[in-house]
Order: sequence, then structure tokens, then C-alpha cells
Amino acid sequence: MIFWLILVLAFVLYYILIKPHRFWKDKGVRQGKPWILLGDTWGTMFGLMDVAQSIKHFYDKFPGVRYYGIYQFLKPKFVVKDPELIKRITVKDFDHFVDHVAMVDPEADPLFAKNLLNLRGDDWRNMRSTLSGSFTSSKMKAMFALMTDAAENFVKYFKKQNEDLLEVELKDAFTRFTIDVIATTSFGVQVNSLEEKKNEFFLMGKEITHLSFFFFLKLLVFWFSPSLFKRFKFRMFRKAVTDFFTRVITDTIRTREAKGIYRPDMLQILIEAKKGAEKEETNIGEVGFAATKEFIPAKSKITKELTDEDITAQAVIFFFAGFDSVSSAMTFATYELATHPDVQERLRQEIQETLNASNGKVTFEALTSMKYMDMVLSESLRKWPSFVALGRECTKPYVIEPTHPEEKRVVIPKGTPVQIPLYGIHHDPKYYPNPANFDPERFSPENRHKITPYTYLPFGSGPRNCLGSRFALLEVKTVIFYVLNNFELLVIDKTQVPIKLSKKFVINIRPDKGLWLGLKKIAK
Repeated sequence: MIFWLILVLAFVLYYILIKPHRFWKDKGVRQGKPWILLGDTWGTMFGLMDVAQSIKHFYDKFPGVRYYGIYQFLKPKFVVKDPELIKRITVKDFDHFVDHVAMVDPEADPLFAKNLLNLRGDDWRNMRSTLSGSFTSSKMKAMFALMTDAAENFVKYFKKQNEDLLEVELKDAFTRFTIDVIATTSFGVQVNSLEEKKNEFFLMGKEITHLSFFFFLKLLVFWFSPSLFKRFKFRMFRKAVTDFFTRVITDTIRTREAKGIYRPDMLQILIEAKKGAEKEETNIGEVGFAATKEFIPAKSKITKELTDEDITAQAVIFFFAGFDSVSSAMTFATYELATHPDVQERLRQEIQETLNASNGKVTFEALTSMKYMDMVLSESLRKWPSFVALGRECTKPYVIEPTHPEEKRVVIPKGTPVQIPLYGIHHDPKYYPNPANFDPERFSPENRHKITPYTYLPFGSGPRNCLGSRFALLEVKTVIFYVLNNFELLVIDKTQVPIKLSKKFVINIRPDKGLWLGLKKIAK
């Protein structure tokens, strides 16, 4: 009797814990040696690697292959590293990979589920088409004025400090700057987070980007048992957080409608869409090499009226992105400028030339035409992409035919997560010689043609790329312009060189100890 119980137990354990990790092997796809239950998440789970190291570890583990398989706990994930396959998945055969992997249950957390990142199918197409109007040339120019106001406040705060050399933790400072920009462009509210250290926008932003232990537990429940997640109606964030954003958006909409206020920001685009107004302009503003090609999907025949909750959901996702990923882009760019004073000085010279040519006041056209600024930022995003991997979900079975003798015909089942290991590709010497070096010349007008298509994807690729890439690039360029025009960035004793990334459970890369740099005032 005991023998049979042990046999049954062993059989059950095999099918629950062992067999799931044979998924890719049985399909003839290369895979590593996943840990029981944890799969290939062991490195980040135990703090042995940061998220970038983990991506690079598996990328380098399978040289010479077009794809490989990994496991997020027990769930198989298909990883694509071949540029031609990336093109097929993100562009040519996009209809098989329309959605991102679901992160929340719509019934349990409707606000988070309704943002552009999590919307699926026709709901995503309709919202993407609506939001594309936020980034036309005229809208970008109008929002640039709001950005420059925030950038001027940013440098004024540090200039009025009675010190010639300020020691500043720039990750926190840039986070506060991006909060101010997103508050004014997405919510129509003006704040000054450097002066008002604990304003509500900053505190709420800290909460939605802080991956607490309980947040991690909720993610585990969702990954292991979506049905359990749905049954207990787990929410990603406290009700007080969603209530705050809902109240701000609702009050702003009511005020604008009652007083006939028009403001050139993203919230206004959604208010107009709610009224059924058509976009007047489709000319998309170009602000840099790293900006994604804009795909404006046709709206689905199945449409519905936008609600205040729909509008709030989009504002929150822009807030989330601005709080963390954009401030990280600023952080790593200024780190490279501080540790490469020759690059910093050349960029400062371009800034001065730009100001001289535009009568001392930078304009949208002048900033976006700065070639060296664009080279510096493009290289920084190559070396330090805000997102180390891109994700899609296979929405209908997809076949990959063999092209090498060791390959088999692979059918990717519907519902399978697909990953593009962006950090690994950006640091592959096959595409970028000496990838650890910071070299803006890679992106000079003379050298850009040498970059293999679909190996530079800081904002994604295809119709599901980052809608806010132009906004983000403009915001980063604006603050760097103002900072370098007023300060010299210096390495100080507190600066961690080389910079180390946090091994805590985080989604994006971030400095382990923040970024401490010296700001030395430039005499004028």
C-alpha cells in the first residue's frame, strides 16, 4: 500500500513540477536547466543577478541559435534573438502577436486593466488609434512649452542653492522632474516636486512603482493561478491610489467642460475623443533616431464610448512610465556624460551653438535638430535600455519553419509568452563592437546605416511599440539641454564607478545606490 502511495505521489509530482520544464525540450527548442518550481527566475529571485544580467546570461548561453526557451516559474516562454524573426513577430506577422502578456484581471482591477499597456485586441486598437493624436507635431510643440517650464524650474532650484558644487542624487531629482512633466501634460495639474517634497503626485508615484513584498506575492498568485487571483479580486494597487487618480482626472474633466478650458495636453486629446471629435492632424513629429516608427491602427468596427475610467487608465500608464523608465533614461545618460567629460563638453558646445542660432531661447525645432544630442541619447539607450526585454503573447498558433540543420519545425501555441531579449541584443558584439564602451559615434549620420535592422529597439518594434517614445525623447533632451547649459556634471566621491545595477526585485534597470553626481555652476 505504501509503495503504491509513493508511486502515485511521485507520478503527481513529476507532472506538476518536472514535466512542465520539458515543454521546450520536447519541441526541439534549446533550453537550459530550470530549477524545480522556480524555472529560470532563480537568478533574480535570490538576488544573484540584476534583471539585465539575467537577460544577458541566457542570451549568451545559446550562441548561434535564432531562438531558445526559458521558464517563468512553470510557465514556458519563447525567446527570439534573430533580427529577421523579430521583424516577423513584431511587424510582418503581428496579427499572431497582437497582445502583451496579461498582468491583471479586468474584473479585479479594471483601472489598471484598461490602460494601453494591458488592453487587448480591438480594445487596444481603438485606444491606440485615439491616443496617436497626442504626438502629432503641433501637439508635441505645445507640450514642449510645458516641458521647458518644468526644466527651468528644475535648474532654478539647484542654481539658488548657495554652493558652487552641489552633490545631488540625480535618480531622485529626475524622478521628481518627470512627475512634474507628467502631472502637467497628462493630468493638467502643475506641481513642483523639488520644492514640495511630499506632494500627492510624488507619493502616489512612489507607491505605484515600488514593488513591495505584497505586490510580488500578488504577481506570484497571478502567474501560478489566474483563477485564484480573479476569485479573490486582487488589485495591483491600493484603492486609495486608484481613487486619487480617478478624482484628479474627473475633477479636471468637469472643470474644463464647465469653463470651456482647452489645454494642449494628452488629457485634452482624450476629452475630445470622448466627445467623438476627429483628429485634425496626422503628421507625427520626429524627435530622434531612437523614436519608433508610428503605426496607427485602423479602429475596430466594434467601438464604444470612452468613459472617465478609460481616460484615467491612460493617464496613469503615462504617469507610471514617466516616473520610472524616463527618469532612468535621464539618470544613465547623465552618468555617461559625467564619466566621459569629452562627450559632455562637445554636447555643451552644441547646446551653446543652438542657443546662439535661436536668439538665446531653445525651440522645439532647434532641440530636435541637434545631431550630437541625438547621438548621445541614442547610444545611452543602446547601452542602458529602460526595458531590458520586450514581451508579446502569441494570440493564435504560429509556425516557425527550420532554416538550420539542427532546427525542427516549431509550433508556438496560443497563449505562449514571447520575449525579445533587448539588453542581450544591444550588448552583442556581433552588432555593436565593444558593447560595454559608450560611443555616440555609433549613431552618427554616417554610421547609422551600419546598424542591423531590428537590433536597436529601445522603444520596441511594430504596431505595439511604445506610443510615448517621442514624448520621452523630447523630455530627456529638454532636461539635459537645461542642465548642461547651467552646470558641469562631475564625478564625486559618492559616485559609483562603474555603476552597479540593483539586484532587488525590479522590472527595469536602476542604479543600486542611486546616482550621485556633482553639479558645478557654470559662470555666465
